[in-house]
Amino acid sequence: MNATFANDLFRQSIQDYHLTDDVDTPVNNPYSTNDIAFLLYQKNWIDTVQWHLEDIIRSPTIRPDELVGVKRRIDLSNQDRTDTVEQMDGWFYEQYRGIVPKPGARLNSETPAWLLDRMSILQLKIYHFREQVERPSVTDEHRQKAQQKLAVLLEQETDLAQCFDELLEDIRNGNRYMKVYRQMKMYNDPTLNPVLYSEAK
Repeated sequence: MNATFANDLFRQSIQDYHLTDDVDTPVNNPYSTNDIAFLLYQKNWIDTVQWHLEDIIRSPTIRPDELVGVKRRIDLSNQDRTDTVEQMDGWFYEQYRGIVPKPGARLNSETPAWLLDRMSILQLKIYHFREQVERPSVTDEHRQKAQQKLAVLLEQETDLAQCFDELLEDIRNGNRYMKVYRQMKMYNDPTLNPVLYSEAK
């Protein structure tokens, strides 16, 4: 498991989504459910659908009822995203639970899965800025600006990949260790969100 493996899966998911480019296309995850590849593919698919929902909701012609429906889909997607990241971190925790941290080992504030979350979204940015660079109907100025931003994103891709691989290496060597903190989001829980539990009375 390394950054190259993860980024390749993210790109595969993005390419698969764009075969239909439809937010209602059901995910067809080609990997076994007990494989980290399954979670990586699933995570990026969620991100990719949500990326396009965020585009849809900004349409100036969207009807109010449609807007509410899309906003609720985005809220559910955010919960799915968080749940999937936590499953990924559970996988990493199991992989490394037998490693005894060295004296002086440092706790890393960002877990491997939350770093992968950033890498997944970065692959979406790269894909869509590359689309803008290759878009035939735009001006040269538009294309140049998109190319400049794409260059920055590609630099970030290299940097994040290095950070991810170094983090896993440090954990394996006992120089850093991870903890899994659940997000404990309240707004989707009918027993914790005051609006929801007040309306349930």
